[in-house]
Amino acid sequence: MGNCIVPYCDGPKNTNVRWTLPAVCFVWQTAMVILFGAFVRYNKEVDAHWPETKIHENITSDIENDFYFRYPSFQDVHVMIFVGFGFLMTFMKRYSFGAVGFNFLIAAFGIQWALLMQGWFHHIDSTDGMIKIGVENLINADFCVASCLIAFGAVLGKVSPVQLMVMTLFEVTLFAVEEYIILNLIHANDAGGSMVIHAFGAYFGLAVSWVLYRPNLKESSQLNGSVYHSDVFAMIACHKSHKYLYVSIFNSAICKHGDGQHRAAINTYLSLAATVLTTFAISSLFQKHGKLDMVHIQNSTLAGGVAVGTAAEFMLMPYGSLIVGFFCGLISTLGYIYLTPFMERKLKIQDTCGIHNLHGMPGVIGGIVGAISAAGATESVYGQQGLINTFVFKDDFKHRTPAVQGGYQAAAMCIAVSFGIGGGILVGLILRMPLWGDPTDDNCFDDEVYWEVPEEEDSADPVLQYNNHTVVNKHAEV
Repeated sequence: MGNCIVPYCDGPKNTNVRWTLPAVCFVWQTAMVILFGAFVRYNKEVDAHWPETKIHENITSDIENDFYFRYPSFQDVHVMIFVGFGFLMTFMKRYSFGAVGFNFLIAAFGIQWALLMQGWFHHIDSTDGMIKIGVENLINADFCVASCLIAFGAVLGKVSPVQLMVMTLFEVTLFAVEEYIILNLIHANDAGGSMVIHAFGAYFGLAVSWVLYRPNLKESSQLNGSVYHSDVFAMIACHKSHKYLYVSIFNSAICKHGDGQHRAAINTYLSLAATVLTTFAISSLFQKHGKLDMVHIQNSTLAGGVAVGTAAEFMLMPYGSLIVGFFCGLISTLGYIYLTPFMERKLKIQDTCGIHNLHGMPGVIGGIVGAISAAGATESVYGQQGLINTFVFKDDFKHRTPAVQGGYQAAAMCIAVSFGIGGGILVGLILRMPLWGDPTDDNCFDDEVYWEVPEEEDSADPVLQYNNHTVVNKHAEV
């Protein structure tokens, strides 16, 4: 790592690297045009034959088209992907262009590949062998890309855009495989993606970061932190306006119409509320002089929404959602204070955005909550038809009991984590090859390596040590 000098910064030039990104983009887009032309068509609700479909299926109104049920959810999820994730990473004082710009790049890159990969696994039309897509496919592609953006947080500022595209290519492929195994083969429920999206994406990113460990990263450590305005911008532009408001939609977007979607939104809402109060309390309690740390408020307050994802449409009960939110706020905040410094110091995992605390551990908690909730489901709580509808005990799975379903939910969590760690190690080894134009150790966390950056009029003020996403905590040093 770090042996190639990219052509955008001062110093020796490498003309091979200069053309890598344009070449990858043009070749990839050409391949997508060919593959979409060969395999992808509109589904019946998008195709111009819709009027005939209405007559054939006795549909009386266009309002029954899935677009009118799903598009509002798609719109909100899409905002989270293209705005929320990117702006949450703008905390770094010299890497905001990279945070939002590369988020934009890999999201657009990944969505196209996700539509193909998920289509081949889930949406092949048996009559003509084509992938049929509609608005729900777009939501699922966004979910797939969300796992890539979670992994992006672990390597933020330390890799090149080409490395990110290679990483996304493999991660989307692995995501489609583990999603098919978890949702189709073992028939686990994971409406909000605690396991399939968050746990998988987090441990994939952490494994990549472990393989790409930079022992001399201290050479650019002065840039691995925030300044006042960058944290304020990340907090206002992302956390409040986008991620926090839209997590309920994220968890309920593909739930069943009616009670399932309604229940998922309420469970997420309550869990997030409990997480916020717990995060404020723990941050103040464990920080010097009882002051709050903006890192915790930006990130840990979202952990409850992540953890309730698997059981979002279950009868978790309002008090259960509050309990999940409380424990996630506690564990996530303590993770930023103690676990992140420990992982870098002892395990050689440099987790730039602390994705283990926001997505990894809450994702595992979500899997555990889902397994317990499924195993404890009873007909008296759900009703006979409600139990069948919630867990889809139909067709090949009509004889499955809640207790057995709980076991499969636990197995699904193990599969997601295993795919994440194993896939991340494999992809990390590929990314170690010295041909991707990655920045040198002393050029990490700096936009000037890949972006045209305007000159600053005034130098930035010194950054307090605690105002940093990856700084070694004072308590941990004692």
